[in-house]
Amino acid sequence: MAKTKIKILMTDDHPMIIEGYQNTLLSTKKADQELEIDTANNCDQSLTAMANSIAKGEPYDVLFIDIKMPPSKDGKFNSGEDLALHARQILPNAKIVILTMFNETYRIHNIVEQIQPEGFLIKSDLTSSELASAFQVILTSPPFYSGTVAKYLKQTLINDINLDDKNRKILYLLSQGVKTKNLAEHVDLSLSAIEKRKKQLKMIFAVEDGQDETLLYEAKRLGLI
Repeated sequence: MAKTKIKILMTDDHPMIIEGYQNTLLSTKKADQELEIDTANNCDQSLTAMANSIAKGEPYDVLFIDIKMPPSKDGKFNSGEDLALHARQILPNAKIVILTMFNETYRIHNIVEQIQPEGFLIKSDLTSSELASAFQVILTSPPFYSGTVAKYLKQTLINDINLDDKNRKILYLLSQGVKTKNLAEHVDLSLSAIEKRKKQLKMIFAVEDGQDETLLYEAKRLGLI
């Protein structure tokens, strides 16, 4: 069976954590996958490894990058975010996986906006089975975001909706008992556009039963109406 070689660079300032990642990936890889894993413990080592892979004509396929990293000696790279942005420029085809202990909404949002990683894993969420699953998803159909990341991104979407007057008015009118078929009389949108917005709202609020009552309950719970 022909094997697909996957070149990986893992950058983390804790060697034991890297060893754990390596062992998990090597023990759970598919039969047709051959993993070639390099490691780096600081920004300078990571930068050198990236440059060498390009010089050899064997660029990395996947980069695992921890956010909290010792800075480079020249002071130009102060975190994994800096490394990831640099990698986007010199290794445009590489899939970037961010790993971090940070779980602040603002930080997560900025990382997704600036880096658009193929994988984003919060270490406190991470188990061996999730890492193994994430790796395969990242290779074939990215992105893969761990539970905490997904939750904060969903909250960001909800906050964005809060700024949309039309969505807020639709929710308010529904809460006042106005039927969907009559909403177009009160909102400057066609009935089909209103239906589309309602559908999007139910997806974002994870309204699994599809009921307007559940949507309104979630909107009230989050202070949107």
